Amino acid sequence: MTDNLGKIVVLASGRGTNLQALIDASKENYFNGYISLVISDNPRAYALERARLAGIPTVVLDYASFPSKKEYEKKLLAVLQEENPDLICLAGYMRILGKEIIKSFPHKIMNIHPSLLPAFPGLEAQKQAVEYGVKVSGCTVHFVDEGMDTGPIILQECCPVEDYDTPESLAERILQHEHRIYKEAVKLFLEGRLEVKGRKVLRKR
Repeated sequence: MTDNLGKIVVLASGRGTNLQALIDASKENYFNGYISLVISDNPRAYALERARLAGIPTVVLDYASFPSKKEYEKKLLAVLQEENPDLICLAGYMRILGKEIIKSFPHKIMNIHPSLLPAFPGLEAQKQAVEYGVKVSGCTVHFVDEGMDTGPIILQECCPVEDYDTPESLAERILQHEHRIYKEAVKLFLEGRLEVKGRKVLRKR
């Protein structure tokens, strides 16, 4: 049943709302792929429950149980290589992937970030946007490289910042945009319509 579908692995550390959006899109056949595995570094992540409810296998690699980041990454790479996905999606995954993982899956790892990169990379992007006083923020889907939120940009979508927004209210509104463009980026990837040329990601017709 899944022979002709793209295989997706999702890495998540928290609530997993973007994971849920991808699960729903897969069930609706929005894209030509399925989530074969969800991996979390946090055994208490609600993303794991979302995966279980959807019948998706899970692997927990509790970061705190590893003696070093190197050992954690070594195990994570082994799991990913064994699964051999067509695409890896980071969905609220709170760690920077090491270079060995990125080199093993070139331009096959996507991340969603709640700002219009390169503005406000890293943690608490919505708080950064509110405190800076910008009038427009949004979200970005990008390929992952060795930097923090610095990889080639696939899709972006704008979201207005209201005068009395808090980081929480802005985050909630941006989230709706995240759910929409992440599944679209996955769809384009699985259709073979994304071409990376330097810093640019071109969309083939």
